[in-house]
Amino acid sequence: MSTPTNPGPHPNPHPPTIALPADACDAHCHIFGSTDRFPYAPDRTFTPPEAPLSDLQKLHDLLGFRRAVIVQSAAHGADHSSLVAALDEGAGRYRGVALVRPDTGPAEVARLHEAGVRGTRLHFASHLGPAPSPEAIATVVDLVRPYGWHIALHVTGDGLAEHEETVRALPLPVVIDHMGRVDLRRGINSPSVNALRRLLDTGRTWVKLSGADRLATMPPDMSDAAQLAGLLLRSAPERVVWGTDFPHPNTHGFVPDDGDLVDLLAGIAPTDADRKRLLVDNPSECFDFPRA
Repeated sequence: MSTPTNPGPHPNPHPPTIALPADACDAHCHIFGSTDRFPYAPDRTFTPPEAPLSDLQKLHDLLGFRRAVIVQSAAHGADHSSLVAALDEGAGRYRGVALVRPDTGPAEVARLHEAGVRGTRLHFASHLGPAPSPEAIATVVDLVRPYGWHIALHVTGDGLAEHEETVRALPLPVVIDHMGRVDLRRGINSPSVNALRRLLDTGRTWVKLSGADRLATMPPDMSDAAQLAGLLLRSAPERVVWGTDFPHPNTHGFVPDDGDLVDLLAGIAPTDADRKRLLVDNPSECFDFPRA
């Protein structure tokens, strides 16, 4: 493996001070390697430290998560071997989000669906390469539409304001990662925050209340990002989910303690009913988990 270009996760996260509900779901996390079995893509734009499924399982045991949505990383590119192996090992506890490309074959999409994939991610983030063209988006949508997958949208900065009409035109449900990675230095009423709230009002858009560490303007204090998460939860309580973003890839500088991230839920979703909806009911619907 090449030398990592960013640090790994917090080496010793603490257990959260709040108890999570049964079947709580970490709706956004990644696995990396091990690279002797699952090598990184040669054309990747970053090299993360290894964080195999066993590391993720150890963290989830500490934090209290039973379910998870594992998001294919650009570091592994279009080779979904590690994701499929994790979904198989999870035996229904995990769902996946793929990186389907215009040249992905229909048989591969069918295989991924059978394994437990329920969405594909589009990157509008310059550090991960050029944004997809309208033609590429249309091709990907046609590939996954028969399976009812969602489109996971990864944008940064003013991306939501810039791409709002593109999102509205998508004929599938959309799940916006990391609260749109809006720039909170521009305040709670910035163009992208307002675009995010308008998209939630359509009834077809979901948002992950993840990435508080990425949005925080004065880390390690993440209270401003938690304030935005609480606002979004109150705006669309039935279409929000939550994730750790473990192991925090492409993080430079502040690396959060995942126990601290979970403890933010005490303010974001203050009641047991709020947390059950956010961590159990909503992800069950959004990601097609088996019902109890």
